[in-house]
Amino acid sequence: MTEFVGNPLFASGGITIFEVMNELAQKHNAINLGQGAPDTDGPADIRQAAAHATMEMSNQYPPLAGVPELLQAVADHNKRFYGIEVDPKKEVLVAVGATEGLADVILGLVAPGDEVILIEPLYDSYLPMVKLAGGIPKLVRVTPPSWELPRKELAAAFSDKTKLILINSPQNPCSKVYGDDELQFIADLCIKHDVIALCDEVYEHLVFDGRKHKPLMTFPGMRDRTVRIGSAGKTFSLTGWKIGYITACAKLMEPIKKAHQFLVFTVPPGLQHGVAYGLNKGDDYFEGFTAEMQAKRDFLMKGLKEVGFGVLDSQGTYFITCDFRPLGYDCDDVEFCQIMIKEAGVVAIPVSAFYQGKDGGVRNFVRFCFCKHEEKMTEAIERMKKAFAK
Repeated sequence: MTEFVGNPLFASGGITIFEVMNELAQKHNAINLGQGAPDTDGPADIRQAAAHATMEMSNQYPPLAGVPELLQAVADHNKRFYGIEVDPKKEVLVAVGATEGLADVILGLVAPGDEVILIEPLYDSYLPMVKLAGGIPKLVRVTPPSWELPRKELAAAFSDKTKLILINSPQNPCSKVYGDDELQFIADLCIKHDVIALCDEVYEHLVFDGRKHKPLMTFPGMRDRTVRIGSAGKTFSLTGWKIGYITACAKLMEPIKKAHQFLVFTVPPGLQHGVAYGLNKGDDYFEGFTAEMQAKRDFLMKGLKEVGFGVLDSQGTYFITCDFRPLGYDCDDVEFCQIMIKEAGVVAIPVSAFYQGKDGGVRNFVRFCFCKHEEKMTEAIERMKKAFAK
């Protein structure tokens, strides 16, 4: 029998960098500041609401789009925070996390031969999903230390074959929050070329220093050409629940739902009820959550500066990007992460893992995650200070 190699799209790729680093962390008993998984579970009342629904309500297939309570909660959340009027019955879909939501949108809207603009650094599922749909990726880079949007290059990436642009703001891993002027530039290009914008906004409530998240969907002319994705995992520190939600006009939502039905069909109902409860929490929760994460960011940022890293600004997300060259290391980011695991017992993620290819001046940077206990971050800082003192 011919040797089985599987689908070449997936067979040719490696295991995700997060899993590689997690395995190394376990092997070397290292402190993992790489993966964006909070150390603390989400609010007890949200978990209790899900537990109650699991024990007292139906555990059979819920509707394809989601339980009515969560569909309404997502619509209310759009209105409450951004002034977006949404029909919960026609314009909301619940997914198995934002990642499945992204797959629903890409597989539902992108046809073979369609061009899709992606802005590097990329979350790892974007490119495989575009290729799986038969789309042709057109990559545009933002790079450290300024992460400035390259407007000339972005405009040149649009053509009459462009179907969709995927935007992640706040952006992982670079912690960039796109400003109104940048978003308006993107909106103008979408309108000019009749392009759909897929907006990965899972960190919408993790925006710091008085900034406010502004969805591209709120810009003139973008309401019916934008798909917005949110995540209960990020908003409530419940990453293992894998509950995401999609907002789009009914015309775009129809093919998105059709893709969803053949991927997972539906999502655990008890968890949906828990998330509905969470989205209806008062402003004090959301304000407190942002303030708590900003404090964690400040704590780790201060420690990393004391270690000797060149620390870049973190405007949002869970992450801080650092230049390790001030420590005196003349190597690439993958090698440095391996050195840090072995010598300091601390895990970070090489930023080059979020780019395609090895060029572009991104191989001197690593990403740390701060959604961790202060005790763990303190121990990691002390280990690095000791290891890099020389």
